[in-house]
Amino acid sequence: MVATTAPSREPLEIGQALEFVEEFMAEVDSALDIGAPNPHLNMAIHLVRNHLEGRISTASSAIAASGTPYATARRKLAEMQEAGLVEQRPRTRTGKSFSLHPSAKLMQDWSQLSDRILRMARQRIGVGPNAAKGAEYYFGGSYQEGRSIQPPQVLPEPLALPGGLRILVHGDPTFMVMESLKRQFEQVVGTKISQRAFSIDRLHEESLRNGDRAVSRYDIIAVDLPWVGEFVTRGILSPLDEVLDIDALDPGDFHTAGWRAAHWAGRPYGVPSQTTPELLFYRTDLFAEAGLSPPATTDAVLKAAKTFHNPQRGRYGIAWNAARGTALGHTFMMTCADFGQPIFNLPPIAGGIDADHLDRDDLVPTLDTPRALEAAEYLMALLEFSPPDILSMSWYERVRPYAAGKIAMAYGYTLLAPYFELDETSPAHGRTGYLPHPAGPSGRPIAPVGGYVLCIPANLSEERKREAGKALIAFTSPEAQKLYVQNGSRTAPRYSVGADPDVRRLSPIFEAVDAMSWRDELQFWPRPPVPRINELIALCGHELHDMLRGVTKPRDTLARLQRGAEKIMQDQKA
Repeated sequence: MVATTAPSREPLEIGQALEFVEEFMAEVDSALDIGAPNPHLNMAIHLVRNHLEGRISTASSAIAASGTPYATARRKLAEMQEAGLVEQRPRTRTGKSFSLHPSAKLMQDWSQLSDRILRMARQRIGVGPNAAKGAEYYFGGSYQEGRSIQPPQVLPEPLALPGGLRILVHGDPTFMVMESLKRQFEQVVGTKISQRAFSIDRLHEESLRNGDRAVSRYDIIAVDLPWVGEFVTRGILSPLDEVLDIDALDPGDFHTAGWRAAHWAGRPYGVPSQTTPELLFYRTDLFAEAGLSPPATTDAVLKAAKTFHNPQRGRYGIAWNAARGTALGHTFMMTCADFGQPIFNLPPIAGGIDADHLDRDDLVPTLDTPRALEAAEYLMALLEFSPPDILSMSWYERVRPYAAGKIAMAYGYTLLAPYFELDETSPAHGRTGYLPHPAGPSGRPIAPVGGYVLCIPANLSEERKREAGKALIAFTSPEAQKLYVQNGSRTAPRYSVGADPDVRRLSPIFEAVDAMSWRDELQFWPRPPVPRINELIALCGHELHDMLRGVTKPRDTLARLQRGAEKIMQDQKA
């Protein structure tokens, strides 16, 4: 059971209304030859749909969607901009190229219109047997109750890969599920599969070494989302649009944040294999006994942690990533986001921060700011209600004691949920709620997106690239993703998989994450995939660890951190 507020159905209704209006207009146009197109409506639909599906809109694409002559469409588009319905954002440093986006006003207006359209349709003509309770919708297709995704099908032709398919992955629970299903997928792709798994830091090192080789040892590599920019600029990855038909992936079915994070300079370089946001896990039974509401703010987290912290009885308030280096570096960046502070001078946009245009040389670290200081002080405050070994806790160590019932709350990725969801002896089994990161005073709830995309190395032969592309499509398909979930994974990068009735019966986590995605809480900007981000993460993890140990003060720590980050970025330009 997920003890959160009921998820808003507005995004579902927006999708349904978009389809209804488009189909209705098409019917009218075909029935009445004298009908004239409505450019305002056509362009609004185009902008809203692209926004929801994570696609870029341009003036040219909006004009093409208007259905009217160029001059008329330009005039109507200008009217929409003047009315505050359309936002224009630069795509290049010169500002000569820009993208168009629906404003918050347009999204709010369309949400209200969607509600009225669907309500009238149900009242006047009905929408079939599901009219009373509504029908689920995901962007990529409509989901009807009782319809399940079928098992993976064998490829029409086996992959032509001498020596078999070679994959480099991270040694986490989801990829270990893939390993356990290796024999089944060997039948699907028609060739032997060899999979090597490393810890996160060793995976980064091996990926770089492989990029320096004359010929790649791997056909597919798993890339942590923050590494995308670094790997692309170092020439390690092949752009997917040169290897496979992007439409064959059904991009609109992926969680928007996960799909956008796989891009660099507007081109896709990976396919989401895991979209695993970091959430706040909390014990619903303990909160109910204490009469506490699920924490929506950082102050509420501290209050709850204090309530449950009782070291004498072997129970602690909260666990989180505080180990020196990579683990703590990730924590600090995501905590800054909770307080509304991106780690670079990224501009705010409707629904978050603009991290789609990172291929530029004017990025400046923003790690020594009032909001970053609030984030650092929040981590210091958490120490009081954390286990005694918190400064050595990293990815798995923070969730294991939560699963054992020793901790009331834990920040953790969804891929770690099997530790208590699949263990019926765990005190947290069936008693865990899932929340986005509670917000600081200047922030809003955020579910920082983590996980991996599957990519094709640039130094792979062209023949193997084409075959690897076919494997990518098979491994990331809805059928494959559902199979991973049925075998223990708790990550589902596709809306269709999260909506599958078999999947939803397995865990409340999928419905919770889908709701966060609809509310624009799934975001990848907390750890923007800029080149050399790994060095910045390590720097944060070392400086903040000294602060948590009491060696340095928060203000001094952030000043040192800012200087070090600026030097890293300057060295990159040199």
